Amino acid sequence: MISPMLQKARDFEAHYAPFIPPEHRPAFHLTPTIGWMNDPNGFSMYKGEYHLFYQYYPYSTEWNDMHWGHVKTRDFLHWERLPAAMAPDQPYDKNGVFSGSAIELPDGRQLLVYTAVRQIREVDGELHDCQTQCVAIGDGVDYEKWPNNPVLEEKDLPEGGSPIDFRDPKIWQEPDGTYRLVAGNRTPDGSGAVLLYESKNGTDWSYVGTVDASRNLYGMMWECPDFFPLDGKQVLLVSPQEMSPIGLEFHAGHGNVCIVGHYDKERNIFVRERIQAIDYGIDFYAAQTLEAADGRRIMIGWMQNWNTLSVKPRNARWFGQMTLPRELTLDKDGRLIQTPVREIEQYRRNPVVYQNVLLSGEISLVGVYGRMIDMTVKIRPVSPSSYSCFRLHLARDGQFETTLRYKPDTSILKMDRTRSGSNADTVHTRSILIKPREDGALKLRLIMDRNSIEVFVNDGEVAASVAIFTRQDAVGIGFEATGSVMMDVEKYDIVLD
Repeated sequence: MISPMLQKARDFEAHYAPFIPPEHRPAFHLTPTIGWMNDPNGFSMYKGEYHLFYQYYPYSTEWNDMHWGHVKTRDFLHWERLPAAMAPDQPYDKNGVFSGSAIELPDGRQLLVYTAVRQIREVDGELHDCQTQCVAIGDGVDYEKWPNNPVLEEKDLPEGGSPIDFRDPKIWQEPDGTYRLVAGNRTPDGSGAVLLYESKNGTDWSYVGTVDASRNLYGMMWECPDFFPLDGKQVLLVSPQEMSPIGLEFHAGHGNVCIVGHYDKERNIFVRERIQAIDYGIDFYAAQTLEAADGRRIMIGWMQNWNTLSVKPRNARWFGQMTLPRELTLDKDGRLIQTPVREIEQYRRNPVVYQNVLLSGEISLVGVYGRMIDMTVKIRPVSPSSYSCFRLHLARDGQFETTLRYKPDTSILKMDRTRSGSNADTVHTRSILIKPREDGALKLRLIMDRNSIEVFVNDGEVAASVAIFTRQDAVGIGFEATGSVMMDVEKYDIVLD
């Protein structure tokens, strides 16, 4: 049965969302139906389609009592909007239906697993969240919350586990039919951990053990965990709160971490082999993955950051967007490689190609402009030490621009959106260390949409995302070198049919 609170949200979005013109949204990056969006939830296959839910508050562009928004897709670029899936309408989730995941059950129904939040007043008068894990089951549009919710609560935590910080379950099914999930928790040392649970039916769960923990080295509370096999290894993704900076690998604040290792499933022992950031840009958080029908591991993230919420479009009826979904692989050294989903290539139009352009000073190229594009730029030195700096100017019109700057002597790529349409006093630059290639070449693939730039460096060794709100007629692209480089450019418009 649809509750009055959920029906109110559905009626609101159905009535008011049509007033948002399509051209006022990104063309192929997902935004909320109306109002606020944060973490991706329930990224999964169901009956041959890819479903995505998200943290949602339809009534405002500010965070508030969380609902679940809902869309589905077949190609990761066209998103069909479905009615809101859940609202905070039960005593155990009255302060929010927080992040979670989804899976298809053997009987053809879809199971949602989510964090329910209610506030309790302690003996000292302080209000604290009580976070539990709950389920809902439905048909891809309508969902009924399980009558015996919550299915995981304080009694199911290990000794010293925090019921205040216990959230974001990610579910999957093992080959033997057993369901497993990981959830974030805060440990007695005050930092984050990822807990593992298992179930035979998706509703009755038991604690298995701790997969990994921060131990106060990589941020505090570990949010939005994901745990999956990839290219013969096991990968753990987490989004830590209160990160301390570590070189240019991890920045301060809300971060994102990828841990690659090997995993003994029987003994629940995960051994780290490599740790790195997932995305090195300004706006990225709460990544979640699925296994596609063809076996690809596809990841999507919230292309925003809790520390940069003041960067938003003026007078918009929506806020928050997702990254373009990305294909994940590991290279021979175990480094995470990310590339845009290949489906985008079927929507590339109007190719413009330049090869062996000798770049010295600043130029623009005929036909190379736009805001909804897929562009690859390759540069290589003319001779050793032939240049000291390369700059790429994007979304430019004389007043506005976003800049990428690369200095080969330091191998640092700097992303700068200072002049990208926001006067907010927040993070506008990020410096990224690039592993230099033996030939000194640099390859940048850029996916641009109306309100974002995603950069993939050297065939996906590094990914970096940034939200921009530059006016839409700022379409200029410029190339600049201090010294001399040879440059190839291949640019396509992205046109959704």
